[in-house]
Amino acid sequence: MSTQTVPFIPDNAPFSPQQRAWLNGFLAGIFSTAAPATTAMPAPSLKIAVLYASQSGTAEGLARKLTKELKAKGHVASLISLEGYTPQALAQERYAIFLASTYGEGDAPDAVQPFYEQLCLQHLPAYADLSYAVLALGDSNYEHFCKFGIDLDHKLAALGAVPLCSRVDCDVDYEAPHAQWKSTLLGALDNITAARPKKSTPSASVIAADTESSALSIHTRDNPFLAPVVDKRALTQDVSSKLTLHMAFSISDSAVTYEAGDACGVVPQNDARLVEEILKTLHFSPTAPVQLPSGGATTLGDALLHHLQITRLTRKMIQAYATIGQSGSIQCRTLLGLLVPEQQAHLEKYTYDRGLIDLLHDYPGVLHDPADLVAMLPKLTPRLYSISSSPFAHTGEIHTTVAVVRYRSHNRERGGVCSTLLADRIPTGDRLPIYIQPNNKFRLPKQTDAPIIMIGPGTGVAPFRAFLHERRALASTGRNWLFFGERSAATDFLYRDELESMVADQHLSRLDLAFSRDQEHKVYVQDKMLEQAPQFWSWLQDGASVYVCGDASRMAKDVDRTLHSIVEQQGRLDPEAATDYVQTLKDQHRYHRDVY
Repeated sequence: MSTQTVPFIPDNAPFSPQQRAWLNGFLAGIFSTAAPATTAMPAPSLKIAVLYASQSGTAEGLARKLTKELKAKGHVASLISLEGYTPQALAQERYAIFLASTYGEGDAPDAVQPFYEQLCLQHLPAYADLSYAVLALGDSNYEHFCKFGIDLDHKLAALGAVPLCSRVDCDVDYEAPHAQWKSTLLGALDNITAARPKKSTPSASVIAADTESSALSIHTRDNPFLAPVVDKRALTQDVSSKLTLHMAFSISDSAVTYEAGDACGVVPQNDARLVEEILKTLHFSPTAPVQLPSGGATTLGDALLHHLQITRLTRKMIQAYATIGQSGSIQCRTLLGLLVPEQQAHLEKYTYDRGLIDLLHDYPGVLHDPADLVAMLPKLTPRLYSISSSPFAHTGEIHTTVAVVRYRSHNRERGGVCSTLLADRIPTGDRLPIYIQPNNKFRLPKQTDAPIIMIGPGTGVAPFRAFLHERRALASTGRNWLFFGERSAATDFLYRDELESMVADQHLSRLDLAFSRDQEHKVYVQDKMLEQAPQFWSWLQDGASVYVCGDASRMAKDVDRTLHSIVEQQGRLDPEAATDYVQTLKDQHRYHRDVY
Protein backbone atom coordinates (compact mmCIF):
# COMPACT_ATOMS: atom_id res chain seq x y z
CA MET A 1 0.00 0.00 0.00
CA SER A 2 1.43 3.39 -0.96
CA THR A 3 1.99 6.10 1.63
CA GLN A 4 1.88 9.86 1.47
CA THR A 5 4.32 12.33 3.06
CA VAL A 6 2.56 15.08 4.92
CA PRO A 7 4.21 18.45 4.17
CA PHE A 8 5.09 20.69 7.08
CA ILE A 9 6.01 24.30 7.61
CA PRO A 10 9.79 24.64 8.33
CA ASP A 11 11.02 26.52 11.37
CA ASN A 12 12.59 29.25 9.23
CA ALA A 13 9.34 29.98 7.42
CA PRO A 14 8.10 33.60 7.90
CA PHE A 15 5.32 32.63 10.35
CA SER A 16 4.90 32.98 14.06
CA PRO A 17 5.01 29.75 16.15
CA GLN A 18 1.22 29.90 16.51
CA GLN A 19 0.74 30.34 12.75
CA ARG A 20 3.17 27.48 12.01
CA ALA A 21 1.31 25.19 14.41
CA TRP A 22 -2.08 26.07 12.87
CA LEU A 23 -0.85 25.54 9.28
CA ASN A 24 0.85 22.24 10.13
CA GLY A 25 -2.39 20.99 11.69
CA PHE A 26 -4.39 22.18 8.67
CA LEU A 27 -2.11 20.40 6.18
CA ALA A 28 -2.01 17.25 8.30
CA GLY A 29 -5.77 17.21 8.33
CA ILE A 30 -5.97 17.45 4.54
CA PHE A 31 -3.42 14.72 3.86
CA SER A 32 -4.60 12.38 6.60
CA THR A 33 -8.14 12.17 5.17
CA ALA A 34 -8.76 8.52 4.44
CA ALA A 35 -9.11 7.55 0.79
CA PRO A 36 -12.64 6.50 -0.13
CA ALA A 37 -13.33 2.82 0.35
CA THR A 38 -13.82 0.81 -2.77
CA THR A 39 -16.07 -2.14 -3.32
CA ALA A 40 -14.61 -5.31 -4.64
CA MET A 41 -15.37 -5.34 -8.33
CA PRO A 42 -19.10 -4.48 -8.45
CA ALA A 43 -21.15 -5.57 -11.43
CA PRO A 44 -21.19 -2.95 -14.18
CA SER A 45 -24.32 -0.86 -14.53
CA LEU A 46 -26.50 -0.23 -17.56
CA LYS A 47 -28.09 3.04 -18.60
CA ILE A 48 -31.79 2.19 -18.91
CA ALA A 49 -34.78 4.32 -19.91
CA VAL A 50 -38.02 3.24 -18.20
CA LEU A 51 -40.75 4.68 -20.43
CA TYR A 52 -44.43 4.64 -19.53
CA ALA A 53 -47.69 5.41 -21.32
CA SER A 54 -50.37 5.76 -18.69
CA GLN A 55 -53.99 6.89 -18.78
CA SER A 56 -55.16 6.17 -15.23
CA GLY A 57 -51.80 5.91 -13.47
CA THR A 58 -51.27 2.14 -13.31
CA ALA A 59 -48.46 2.02 -15.87
CA GLU A 60 -46.78 5.03 -14.24
CA GLY A 61 -46.92 3.41 -10.81
CA LEU A 62 -45.39 0.16 -12.07
CA ALA A 63 -42.73 2.08 -13.98
CA ARG A 64 -41.83 4.08 -10.88
CA LYS A 65 -41.36 0.92 -8.81
CA LEU A 66 -39.31 -0.74 -11.56
CA THR A 67 -37.03 2.30 -11.79
CA LYS A 68 -36.32 2.09 -8.06
CA GLU A 69 -35.51 -1.63 -8.33
CA LEU A 70 -33.14 -1.03 -11.22
CA LYS A 71 -31.36 1.71 -9.26
CA ALA A 72 -31.08 -0.60 -6.26
CA LYS A 73 -29.33 -3.13 -8.51
CA GLY A 74 -26.78 -0.47 -9.51
CA HIS A 75 -28.18 0.55 -12.89
CA VAL A 76 -28.55 4.13 -14.06
CA ALA A 77 -32.31 4.14 -14.61
CA SER A 78 -34.41 7.11 -15.76
CA LEU A 79 -38.19 7.31 -15.36
CA ILE A 80 -39.66 9.00 -18.46
CA SER A 81 -43.21 9.61 -19.64
CA LEU A 82 -43.83 9.04 -23.34
CA GLU A 83 -45.74 12.32 -23.27
CA GLY A 84 -43.47 14.72 -25.11
CA TYR A 85 -40.89 11.99 -25.76
CA THR A 86 -39.65 11.56 -29.33
CA PRO A 87 -38.45 8.63 -31.47
CA GLN A 88 -35.25 10.62 -32.01
CA ALA A 89 -34.59 10.56 -28.25
CA LEU A 90 -35.25 6.83 -28.25
CA ALA A 91 -32.58 6.39 -30.92
CA GLN A 92 -30.01 7.62 -28.35
CA GLU A 93 -30.90 4.87 -25.88
CA ARG A 94 -29.36 1.41 -25.71
CA TYR A 95 -31.81 -0.12 -23.25
CA ALA A 96 -35.48 0.90 -23.07
CA ILE A 97 -38.31 -0.66 -21.08
CA PHE A 98 -41.88 0.24 -22.04
CA LEU A 99 -44.93 -0.07 -19.78
CA ALA A 100 -47.80 0.74 -22.10
CA SER A 101 -51.51 1.03 -21.35
CA THR A 102 -54.11 0.68 -24.07
CA TYR A 103 -56.91 3.23 -24.04
CA GLY A 104 -60.28 3.52 -25.79
CA GLU A 105 -60.57 1.57 -29.03
CA GLY A 106 -57.07 0.11 -28.88
CA ASP A 107 -55.31 3.48 -28.90
CA ALA A 108 -52.30 4.89 -27.11
CA PRO A 109 -53.18 7.14 -24.16
CA ASP A 110 -54.05 10.69 -25.25
CA ALA A 111 -50.72 12.31 -24.46
CA VAL A 112 -48.72 9.50 -26.11
CA GLN A 113 -50.41 9.63 -29.51
CA PRO A 114 -47.83 12.07 -30.98
CA PHE A 115 -44.93 9.78 -30.02
CA TYR A 116 -46.50 6.73 -31.62
CA GLU A 117 -47.55 8.59 -34.75
CA GLN A 118 -43.96 9.81 -35.22
CA LEU A 119 -42.63 6.32 -34.56
CA CYS A 120 -44.75 5.00 -37.41
CA LEU A 121 -43.27 7.41 -39.98
CA GLN A 122 -41.46 5.46 -42.66
CA HIS A 123 -38.33 7.67 -42.75
CA LEU A 124 -37.30 6.99 -39.16
CA PRO A 125 -33.89 5.31 -38.77
CA ALA A 126 -33.63 1.72 -37.63
CA TYR A 127 -33.07 0.92 -33.95
CA ALA A 128 -30.45 -1.76 -34.48
CA ASP A 129 -28.56 -0.73 -31.33
CA LEU A 130 -31.64 -0.70 -29.09
CA SER A 131 -32.59 -3.52 -26.72
CA TYR A 132 -36.10 -3.21 -25.35
CA ALA A 133 -38.92 -4.84 -23.41
CA VAL A 134 -42.67 -4.20 -23.43
CA LEU A 135 -45.27 -4.78 -20.73
CA ALA A 136 -48.72 -4.21 -22.25
CA LEU A 137 -51.62 -3.28 -19.95
CA GLY A 138 -55.28 -3.53 -20.93
CA ASP A 139 -58.73 -4.90 -20.19
CA SER A 140 -59.87 -8.09 -21.92
CA ASN A 141 -63.47 -6.92 -21.76
CA TYR A 142 -62.59 -4.60 -24.65
CA GLU A 143 -62.23 -5.92 -28.18
CA HIS A 144 -58.76 -4.49 -28.80
CA PHE A 145 -57.08 -5.95 -25.73
CA CYS A 146 -53.60 -4.48 -25.11
CA LYS A 147 -53.48 -3.31 -28.74
CA PHE A 148 -51.22 -0.31 -28.18
CA GLY A 149 -48.59 -2.39 -26.36
CA ILE A 150 -48.80 -5.08 -29.04
CA ASP A 151 -48.46 -2.53 -31.86
CA LEU A 152 -45.55 -0.84 -30.09
CA ASP A 153 -43.73 -4.16 -29.70
CA HIS A 154 -44.25 -5.06 -33.36
CA LYS A 155 -43.14 -1.61 -34.55
CA LEU A 156 -39.93 -1.64 -32.51
CA ALA A 157 -39.09 -5.12 -33.77
CA ALA A 158 -39.79 -4.02 -37.36
CA LEU A 159 -37.36 -1.12 -36.88
CA GLY A 160 -34.61 -3.55 -35.87
CA ALA A 161 -34.71 -3.28 -32.08
CA VAL A 162 -33.87 -6.46 -30.17
CA PRO A 163 -36.23 -7.66 -27.40
CA LEU A 164 -34.72 -8.32 -24.00
CA CYS A 165 -37.62 -10.66 -23.25
CA SER A 166 -40.99 -11.56 -24.70
CA ARG A 167 -43.83 -9.06 -24.37
CA VAL A 168 -46.42 -9.88 -21.71
CA ASP A 169 -50.04 -8.73 -22.04
CA CYS A 170 -51.68 -7.97 -18.69
CA ASP A 171 -55.40 -7.88 -17.93
CA VAL A 172 -56.86 -5.77 -15.10
CA ASP A 173 -55.64 -8.53 -12.79
CA TYR A 174 -52.03 -7.78 -13.71
CA GLU A 175 -50.05 -8.73 -10.61
CA ALA A 176 -48.97 -12.30 -11.51
CA PRO A 177 -48.08 -11.75 -15.20
CA HIS A 178 -46.34 -8.48 -14.32
CA ALA A 179 -44.23 -10.23 -11.67
CA GLN A 180 -43.28 -12.99 -14.12
CA TRP A 181 -42.36 -10.47 -16.85
CA LYS A 182 -40.26 -8.42 -14.41
CA SER A 183 -38.43 -11.49 -13.17
CA THR A 184 -37.56 -12.51 -16.74
CA LEU A 185 -36.50 -8.97 -17.62
CA LEU A 186 -34.24 -8.54 -14.59
CA GLY A 187 -32.69 -11.93 -15.30
CA ALA A 188 -31.90 -10.84 -18.86
CA LEU A 189 -30.29 -7.62 -17.61
CA ASP A 190 -28.26 -9.61 -15.06
CA ASN A 191 -26.96 -11.82 -17.87
CA ILE A 192 -25.87 -8.75 -19.83
CA THR A 193 -24.01 -7.21 -16.89
CA ALA A 194 -22.42 -10.56 -15.98
CA ALA A 195 -20.85 -10.76 -19.44
CA ARG A 196 -19.25 -7.31 -19.10
CA PRO A 197 -15.83 -6.63 -17.50
CA LYS A 198 -16.07 -5.40 -13.93
CA LYS A 199 -14.52 -2.21 -12.62
CA SER A 200 -13.50 -1.10 -9.15
CA THR A 201 -15.54 1.88 -8.06
CA PRO A 202 -15.93 3.86 -4.83
CA SER A 203 -18.60 2.31 -2.65
CA ALA A 204 -20.26 5.70 -2.29
CA SER A 205 -21.09 5.68 -5.98
CA VAL A 206 -23.53 2.81 -5.60
CA ILE A 207 -25.56 4.56 -2.93
CA ALA A 208 -28.51 6.18 -4.70
CA ALA A 209 -30.52 8.82 -2.93
CA ASP A 210 -34.26 8.96 -3.58
CA THR A 211 -34.81 12.48 -4.86
CA GLU A 212 -38.54 12.26 -5.51
CA SER A 213 -40.36 15.40 -4.47
CA SER A 214 -42.87 13.64 -2.26
CA ALA A 215 -43.04 10.35 -0.41
CA LEU A 216 -45.59 7.81 -1.54
CA SER A 217 -48.49 7.21 0.80
CA ILE A 218 -48.21 4.12 2.96
CA HIS A 219 -51.78 3.30 1.92
CA THR A 220 -51.77 1.83 -1.56
CA ARG A 221 -53.86 -0.49 -3.68
CA ASP A 222 -52.17 -3.42 -1.92
CA ASN A 223 -52.42 -1.79 1.52
CA PRO A 224 -55.60 0.32 1.52
CA PHE A 225 -56.92 2.41 4.40
CA LEU A 226 -60.16 1.35 6.08
CA ALA A 227 -62.01 4.64 5.83
CA PRO A 228 -65.30 5.32 7.63
CA VAL A 229 -68.20 6.51 5.47
CA VAL A 230 -69.20 9.82 7.08
CA ASP A 231 -71.74 11.07 4.54
CA LYS A 232 -73.95 9.54 1.86
CA ARG A 233 -76.70 11.44 0.09
CA ALA A 234 -78.50 11.43 -3.23
CA LEU A 235 -77.66 14.22 -5.66
CA THR A 236 -80.54 13.27 -7.96
CA GLN A 237 -84.25 13.56 -7.16
CA ASP A 238 -86.37 10.52 -6.29
CA VAL A 239 -88.30 10.74 -9.57
CA SER A 240 -85.09 10.60 -11.64
CA SER A 241 -84.46 7.53 -13.76
CA LYS A 242 -80.96 7.31 -12.28
CA LEU A 243 -79.31 7.64 -8.87
CA THR A 244 -76.11 9.60 -8.29
CA LEU A 245 -74.60 9.69 -4.80
CA HIS A 246 -72.31 12.06 -2.95
CA MET A 247 -70.02 9.93 -0.76
CA ALA A 248 -67.63 11.21 1.90
CA PHE A 249 -64.90 9.16 3.60
CA SER A 250 -62.98 10.27 6.68
CA ILE A 251 -59.17 10.19 6.44
CA SER A 252 -58.57 12.29 9.55
CA ASP A 253 -56.80 9.46 11.42
CA SER A 254 -54.67 8.28 8.52
CA ALA A 255 -51.57 9.08 6.49
CA VAL A 256 -53.68 9.37 3.32
CA THR A 257 -53.00 12.53 1.32
CA TYR A 258 -54.30 13.63 -2.06
CA GLU A 259 -54.52 16.54 -4.48
CA ALA A 260 -57.45 17.93 -6.42
CA GLY A 261 -57.57 15.96 -9.67
CA ASP A 262 -56.67 12.60 -8.11
CA ALA A 263 -58.94 9.55 -8.01
CA CYS A 264 -60.08 7.51 -5.03
CA GLY A 265 -59.73 3.75 -5.40
CA VAL A 266 -62.41 1.76 -3.57
CA VAL A 267 -61.84 -1.95 -2.98
CA PRO A 268 -65.32 -3.47 -3.37
CA GLN A 269 -67.01 -6.71 -2.42
CA ASN A 270 -69.59 -8.71 -4.32
CA ASP A 271 -73.27 -8.98 -3.42
CA ALA A 272 -73.62 -11.72 -0.79
CA ARG A 273 -76.94 -12.78 -2.32
CA LEU A 274 -75.31 -13.45 -5.68
CA VAL A 275 -72.49 -15.38 -3.99
CA GLU A 276 -75.07 -17.51 -2.18
CA GLU A 277 -76.89 -18.25 -5.45
CA ILE A 278 -73.66 -19.32 -7.15
CA LEU A 279 -72.79 -21.67 -4.27
CA LYS A 280 -76.27 -23.21 -4.28
CA THR A 281 -76.21 -23.68 -8.05
CA LEU A 282 -72.89 -25.53 -7.82
CA HIS A 283 -73.75 -27.38 -4.57
CA PHE A 284 -70.48 -26.09 -3.10
CA SER A 285 -69.96 -25.32 0.59
CA PRO A 286 -69.00 -21.73 1.46
CA THR A 287 -66.52 -23.12 4.00
CA ALA A 288 -64.62 -25.24 1.45
CA PRO A 289 -60.90 -24.36 1.69
CA VAL A 290 -59.33 -22.87 -1.44
CA GLN A 291 -56.07 -21.25 -2.53
CA LEU A 292 -56.32 -17.83 -4.13
CA PRO A 293 -54.45 -17.41 -7.45
CA SER A 294 -52.48 -14.56 -5.90
CA GLY A 295 -51.50 -16.76 -2.95
CA GLY A 296 -53.01 -17.35 0.45
CA ALA A 297 -55.63 -19.74 1.77
CA THR A 298 -59.24 -18.85 2.50
CA THR A 299 -62.75 -20.26 2.23
CA LEU A 300 -64.67 -20.44 -1.02
CA GLY A 301 -67.34 -18.08 0.33
CA ASP A 302 -64.76 -15.46 1.25
CA ALA A 303 -63.00 -15.83 -2.10
CA LEU A 304 -66.23 -15.22 -4.01
CA LEU A 305 -67.28 -12.34 -1.77
CA HIS A 306 -64.04 -10.40 -1.48
CA HIS A 307 -61.45 -11.58 -4.00
CA LEU A 308 -62.89 -12.79 -7.30
CA GLN A 309 -64.81 -11.13 -10.12
CA ILE A 310 -68.15 -12.87 -10.72
CA THR A 311 -70.37 -10.35 -12.49
CA ARG A 312 -68.75 -10.26 -15.95
CA LEU A 313 -67.74 -12.95 -18.41
CA THR A 314 -64.40 -12.82 -20.21
CA ARG A 315 -62.85 -14.86 -22.99
CA LYS A 316 -60.46 -16.49 -20.49
CA MET A 317 -63.35 -17.54 -18.25
CA ILE A 318 -65.24 -19.04 -21.19
CA GLN A 319 -62.14 -20.88 -22.37
CA ALA A 320 -61.36 -22.33 -18.93
CA TYR A 321 -64.98 -23.39 -18.33
CA ALA A 322 -65.43 -24.94 -21.79
CA THR A 323 -62.11 -26.77 -21.53
CA ILE A 324 -63.15 -28.38 -18.25
CA GLY A 325 -66.53 -29.43 -19.64
CA GLN A 326 -65.68 -30.36 -23.22
CA SER A 327 -65.16 -34.07 -22.52
CA GLY A 328 -68.54 -34.56 -20.91
CA SER A 329 -70.79 -31.91 -22.42
CA ILE A 330 -71.77 -31.39 -26.04
CA GLN A 331 -72.92 -27.90 -25.03
CA CYS A 332 -69.43 -27.05 -23.78
CA ARG A 333 -67.91 -28.17 -27.05
CA THR A 334 -70.28 -25.69 -28.69
CA LEU A 335 -69.15 -23.04 -26.21
CA LEU A 336 -65.53 -23.80 -27.04
CA GLY A 337 -66.37 -23.21 -30.69
CA LEU A 338 -67.13 -19.57 -29.89
CA LEU A 339 -63.45 -19.02 -29.13
CA VAL A 340 -62.23 -19.37 -32.71
CA PRO A 341 -61.46 -16.00 -34.35
CA GLU A 342 -64.30 -16.33 -36.86
CA GLN A 343 -66.82 -16.47 -34.00
CA GLN A 344 -65.60 -13.34 -32.18
CA ALA A 345 -68.85 -11.45 -32.82
CA HIS A 346 -70.95 -14.33 -31.44
CA LEU A 347 -68.67 -14.62 -28.40
CA GLU A 348 -69.04 -10.91 -27.65
CA LYS A 349 -72.82 -11.19 -28.03
CA TYR A 350 -72.93 -14.03 -25.51
CA THR A 351 -70.63 -12.44 -22.90
CA TYR A 352 -72.31 -9.01 -23.10
CA ASP A 353 -74.23 -8.25 -19.89
CA ARG A 354 -73.79 -11.80 -18.57
CA GLY A 355 -71.91 -13.02 -15.52
CA LEU A 356 -70.79 -16.27 -13.91
CA ILE A 357 -74.31 -17.20 -12.76
CA ASP A 358 -75.55 -17.11 -16.37
CA LEU A 359 -72.76 -19.42 -17.50
CA LEU A 360 -73.58 -21.88 -14.72
CA HIS A 361 -77.26 -21.94 -15.67
CA ASP A 362 -76.68 -22.08 -19.44
CA TYR A 363 -74.07 -24.86 -19.27
CA PRO A 364 -74.72 -26.77 -16.02
CA GLY A 365 -72.92 -29.72 -14.50
CA VAL A 366 -69.38 -28.74 -15.50
CA LEU A 367 -67.67 -27.74 -12.25
CA HIS A 368 -67.19 -30.33 -9.51
CA ASP A 369 -64.14 -28.94 -7.69
CA PRO A 370 -64.08 -25.52 -5.97
CA ALA A 371 -60.42 -25.19 -7.03
CA ASP A 372 -61.45 -25.17 -10.70
CA LEU A 373 -63.93 -22.37 -10.03
CA VAL A 374 -61.35 -20.24 -8.22
CA ALA A 375 -58.73 -20.83 -10.92
CA MET A 376 -60.97 -19.61 -13.75
CA LEU A 377 -62.14 -16.35 -12.14
CA PRO A 378 -60.26 -13.03 -12.50
CA LYS A 379 -59.33 -10.97 -9.48
CA LEU A 380 -61.91 -8.48 -8.19
CA THR A 381 -60.30 -5.14 -8.94
CA PRO A 382 -60.75 -1.75 -7.25
CA ARG A 383 -63.01 0.89 -8.76
CA LEU A 384 -61.68 4.41 -9.32
CA TYR A 385 -63.79 7.52 -8.70
CA SER A 386 -62.68 11.07 -9.43
CA ILE A 387 -62.30 12.94 -6.15
CA SER A 388 -64.79 15.79 -5.80
CA SER A 389 -63.24 17.48 -2.77
CA SER A 390 -60.20 19.65 -2.06
CA PRO A 391 -57.83 18.92 0.83
CA PHE A 392 -57.74 22.68 1.49
CA ALA A 393 -61.52 23.03 1.69
CA HIS A 394 -62.54 19.61 3.09
CA THR A 395 -59.91 18.85 5.71
CA GLY A 396 -59.76 15.21 6.78
CA GLU A 397 -62.23 13.99 4.13
CA ILE A 398 -62.36 12.58 0.62
CA HIS A 399 -65.52 13.12 -1.42
CA THR A 400 -66.58 11.12 -4.48
CA THR A 401 -69.50 11.37 -6.88
CA VAL A 402 -70.90 7.95 -7.77
CA ALA A 403 -73.40 7.04 -10.50
CA VAL A 404 -75.21 3.92 -9.31
CA VAL A 405 -75.41 1.36 -12.11
CA ARG A 406 -78.59 -0.73 -12.24
CA TYR A 407 -80.16 -2.47 -15.23
CA ARG A 408 -82.10 -5.55 -16.28
CA SER A 409 -80.60 -7.97 -18.77
CA HIS A 410 -81.32 -11.59 -19.74
CA ASN A 411 -84.24 -11.72 -17.29
CA ARG A 412 -82.11 -10.71 -14.32
CA GLU A 413 -81.66 -7.50 -12.31
CA ARG A 414 -78.02 -6.44 -12.37
CA GLY A 415 -75.85 -3.64 -11.11
CA GLY A 416 -72.36 -2.26 -10.74
CA VAL A 417 -70.38 -4.14 -8.11
CA CYS A 418 -69.06 -1.08 -6.26
CA SER A 419 -71.82 1.45 -6.95
CA THR A 420 -74.56 -0.87 -5.62
CA LEU A 421 -72.34 -1.70 -2.64
CA LEU A 422 -72.12 2.01 -1.82
CA ALA A 423 -75.82 2.58 -2.47
CA ASP A 424 -77.37 -0.50 -0.84
CA ARG A 425 -74.98 -2.41 1.38
CA ILE A 426 -72.73 0.11 3.17
CA PRO A 427 -74.43 2.41 5.70
CA THR A 428 -72.88 5.57 7.10
CA GLY A 429 -70.40 4.63 9.79
CA ASP A 430 -69.17 1.46 8.11
CA ARG A 431 -65.64 1.30 6.76
CA LEU A 432 -64.38 0.57 3.26
CA PRO A 433 -60.80 0.02 2.04
CA ILE A 434 -59.66 2.98 -0.08
CA TYR A 435 -56.44 4.36 -1.53
CA ILE A 436 -55.38 7.30 -3.71
CA GLN A 437 -54.64 6.96 -7.41
CA PRO A 438 -52.61 10.10 -8.28
CA ASN A 439 -53.39 11.89 -11.54
CA ASN A 440 -50.50 14.28 -12.06
CA LYS A 441 -51.70 15.11 -15.57
CA PHE A 442 -54.95 16.62 -14.26
CA ARG A 443 -53.88 19.53 -12.09
CA LEU A 444 -54.91 23.14 -11.74
CA PRO A 445 -52.58 25.71 -13.34
CA LYS A 446 -49.72 26.80 -11.13
CA GLN A 447 -50.60 30.40 -11.96
CA THR A 448 -53.49 31.17 -9.63
CA ASP A 449 -54.70 33.99 -11.89
CA ALA A 450 -54.97 31.76 -14.99
CA PRO A 451 -58.51 31.17 -16.33
CA ILE A 452 -59.84 27.61 -16.61
CA ILE A 453 -62.60 26.05 -18.73
CA MET A 454 -64.08 22.83 -17.30
CA ILE A 455 -66.26 20.45 -19.34
CA GLY A 456 -67.84 17.68 -17.29
CA PRO A 457 -71.29 16.19 -17.93
CA GLY A 458 -72.75 13.78 -15.37
CA THR A 459 -70.29 12.55 -12.76
CA GLY A 460 -67.58 14.20 -14.85
CA VAL A 461 -68.34 17.28 -12.76
CA ALA A 462 -66.62 15.64 -9.76
CA PRO A 463 -63.03 16.94 -10.19
CA PHE A 464 -64.37 20.36 -11.15
CA ARG A 465 -66.24 20.64 -7.87
CA ALA A 466 -62.83 19.93 -6.29
CA PHE A 467 -61.15 22.56 -8.48
CA LEU A 468 -63.73 25.21 -7.65
CA HIS A 469 -63.55 24.62 -3.89
CA GLU A 470 -59.74 24.58 -4.02
CA ARG A 471 -59.51 27.84 -5.96
CA ARG A 472 -61.84 29.46 -3.45
CA ALA A 473 -59.88 28.12 -0.47
CA LEU A 474 -56.59 29.36 -1.93
CA ALA A 475 -58.07 32.73 -2.95
CA SER A 476 -57.13 32.15 -6.59
CA THR A 477 -58.15 35.04 -8.83
CA GLY A 478 -58.40 33.18 -12.14
CA ARG A 479 -61.79 33.06 -13.87
CA ASN A 480 -63.70 29.76 -13.80
CA TRP A 481 -66.06 28.50 -16.54
CA LEU A 482 -68.00 25.23 -16.24
CA PHE A 483 -69.95 23.33 -18.89
CA PHE A 484 -72.21 20.79 -17.18
CA GLY A 485 -74.78 18.49 -18.72
CA GLU A 486 -77.27 15.84 -17.63
CA ARG A 487 -80.71 14.54 -18.57
CA SER A 488 -83.00 17.02 -16.80
CA ALA A 489 -82.51 20.10 -14.66
CA ALA A 490 -85.42 19.17 -12.38
CA THR A 491 -84.06 15.72 -11.49
CA ASP A 492 -80.36 15.46 -12.35
CA PHE A 493 -78.70 18.83 -11.67
CA LEU A 494 -75.78 17.57 -9.55
CA TYR A 495 -74.51 19.96 -6.85
CA ARG A 496 -77.08 22.51 -7.98
CA ASP A 497 -77.14 24.60 -4.81
CA GLU A 498 -73.35 24.82 -4.64
CA LEU A 499 -72.90 25.75 -8.28
CA GLU A 500 -75.67 28.34 -8.30
CA SER A 501 -74.24 29.87 -5.13
CA MET A 502 -70.81 30.11 -6.81
CA VAL A 503 -72.40 31.83 -9.78
CA ALA A 504 -74.18 34.25 -7.47
CA ASP A 505 -70.99 35.33 -5.74
CA GLN A 506 -69.10 35.30 -9.09
CA HIS A 507 -66.58 32.66 -8.03
CA LEU A 508 -67.94 30.66 -10.97
CA SER A 509 -67.62 33.20 -13.76
CA ARG A 510 -69.74 31.27 -16.26
CA LEU A 511 -71.99 28.20 -15.99
CA ASP A 512 -73.33 26.76 -19.24
CA LEU A 513 -75.89 23.97 -18.82
CA ALA A 514 -76.95 21.26 -21.28
CA PHE A 515 -79.92 19.19 -20.11
CA SER A 516 -80.47 16.82 -23.01
CA ARG A 517 -84.10 15.89 -22.33
CA ASP A 518 -85.54 19.26 -21.33
CA GLN A 519 -86.47 20.15 -24.92
CA GLU A 520 -87.57 18.37 -28.09
CA HIS A 521 -84.08 18.11 -29.56
CA LYS A 522 -81.22 16.85 -27.41
CA VAL A 523 -78.61 19.35 -26.31
CA TYR A 524 -75.15 18.33 -25.10
CA VAL A 525 -72.13 20.15 -23.68
CA GLN A 526 -70.43 20.31 -27.08
CA ASP A 527 -73.50 22.16 -28.44
CA LYS A 528 -73.13 24.73 -25.68
CA MET A 529 -69.44 25.09 -26.53
CA LEU A 530 -70.35 25.96 -30.11
CA GLU A 531 -72.98 28.45 -28.95
CA GLN A 532 -70.28 30.23 -26.96
CA ALA A 533 -67.53 29.82 -29.58
CA PRO A 534 -66.40 33.49 -29.70
CA GLN A 535 -66.18 33.70 -25.91
CA PHE A 536 -64.49 30.28 -25.75
CA TRP A 537 -61.85 31.44 -28.22
CA SER A 538 -61.36 34.67 -26.27
CA TRP A 539 -60.66 32.70 -23.10
CA LEU A 540 -58.13 30.54 -24.97
CA GLN A 541 -56.41 33.68 -26.20
CA ASP A 542 -56.28 34.86 -22.59
CA GLY A 543 -54.35 31.71 -21.64
CA ALA A 544 -57.20 29.51 -20.37
CA SER A 545 -56.56 25.83 -19.67
CA VAL A 546 -59.21 23.36 -20.84
CA TYR A 547 -60.23 20.35 -18.76
CA VAL A 548 -62.49 17.49 -19.87
CA CYS A 549 -63.78 14.70 -17.63
CA GLY A 550 -66.20 11.89 -18.40
CA ASP A 551 -67.07 9.29 -21.01
CA ALA A 552 -64.23 8.52 -23.42
CA SER A 553 -66.13 6.69 -26.13
CA ARG A 554 -68.49 9.49 -27.19
CA MET A 555 -68.51 12.67 -25.10
CA ALA A 556 -64.75 13.24 -25.02
CA LYS A 557 -64.43 12.63 -28.75
CA ASP A 558 -67.32 14.99 -29.51
CA VAL A 559 -65.82 17.67 -27.26
CA ASP A 560 -62.42 17.28 -28.91
CA ARG A 561 -63.93 17.65 -32.39
CA THR A 562 -65.84 20.72 -31.20
CA LEU A 563 -62.69 22.26 -29.76
CA HIS A 564 -60.96 21.81 -33.11
CA SER A 565 -63.96 23.40 -34.87
CA ILE A 566 -63.94 26.42 -32.56
CA VAL A 567 -60.21 26.92 -33.09
CA GLU A 568 -60.59 26.55 -36.85
CA GLN A 569 -63.57 28.92 -37.14
CA GLN A 570 -62.72 31.58 -34.57
CA GLY A 571 -59.00 31.55 -35.30
CA ARG A 572 -59.61 31.50 -39.08
CA LEU A 573 -57.25 28.53 -39.41
CA ASP A 574 -57.26 25.65 -41.84
CA PRO A 575 -57.79 22.15 -40.36
CA GLU A 576 -54.08 21.37 -40.21
CA ALA A 577 -53.26 24.64 -38.44
CA ALA A 578 -56.17 24.09 -36.01
CA THR A 579 -54.76 20.66 -35.19
CA ASP A 580 -51.35 22.23 -34.56
CA TYR A 581 -52.98 24.83 -32.26
CA VAL A 582 -54.69 22.14 -30.17
CA GLN A 583 -51.43 20.19 -30.02
CA THR A 584 -49.73 23.33 -28.74
CA LEU A 585 -52.35 23.53 -25.98
CA LYS A 586 -51.38 19.99 -25.00
CA ASP A 587 -47.67 20.77 -25.16
CA GLN A 588 -48.22 23.79 -22.92
CA HIS A 589 -50.23 21.63 -20.48
CA ARG A 590 -53.38 23.62 -21.19
CA TYR A 591 -55.55 20.77 -22.52
CA HIS A 592 -56.20 18.02 -19.98
CA ARG A 593 -58.49 15.00 -20.29
CA ASP A 594 -59.53 12.60 -17.52
CA VAL A 595 -61.73 10.25 -19.53
CA TYR A 596 -62.80 6.66 -18.99
